[in-house]
Amino acid sequence: MNLSIIIPAFNEERRILYTVDSVTDFLLQRDWSHEILVVDDGSLDRTAEVVEHAAARSAVLSCIRSPRNCGKGSAVRIGVGQAQGEVIGFIDADDKTDIISLDVVMNRIEAGSDGVIGDRTLRASDIAVPRRRYRQFGSDQFRRILRAWMGLGDFPDTQCGFKFFQGDVLRDLFRRQKIDGYMFDVEILLLAGKLGLKIDRIPVHWRDDPDSRFNPVSGSIRNFIELLRIRRLHH
Repeated sequence: MNLSIIIPAFNEERRILYTVDSVTDFLLQRDWSHEILVVDDGSLDRTAEVVEHAAARSAVLSCIRSPRNCGKGSAVRIGVGQAQGEVIGFIDADDKTDIISLDVVMNRIEAGSDGVIGDRTLRASDIAVPRRRYRQFGSDQFRRILRAWMGLGDFPDTQCGFKFFQGDVLRDLFRRQKIDGYMFDVEILLLAGKLGLKIDRIPVHWRDDPDSRFNPVSGSIRNFIELLRIRRLHH
């Protein structure tokens, strides 16, 4: 089964090749034909250059450059637009979620699921490095907002960066969605629910990123504004 993995990246010069190598080593032990698409979201460092250098020596890795920084949702949309796979997914550039869960993903999709997403709230998930306390508090409040505003109680972990879909399903979702920033995950899951798609949640092996650049104040305000826009667009 053809597989496309999209890795959106912004200023990930130091870590991106570690993630690419981790994914590549895993895929070489499987019999799926695959491609890895790193989408550089207008990085200010050498992210694109180091990926392009590695891609020159790889038949499955490529780098797609966005002309400017538009946001994670925009970067994934660009990747989906160029992905060739029958199955398309996206993961985070900082390698927070262990790629080993992809075995379960592919089994579920072959069994008929439209999409499979990682969910850190499931009891079987292995959280190797937990979030810092203030970030966990913010995450808990965010889930309450999603239940109250978006009707996404069936998806308590919308922001885990480990999501895979039937290729045509994801292409259709990204033709419909509009959000460029971090809340694009919320939008595609809301659309998936409206379309009656079968989306499975699976446990993952996950570790927090102590180098996270998310600002809890300005980032939360930006996310709140995006959620308001999603409500206007889809309710």
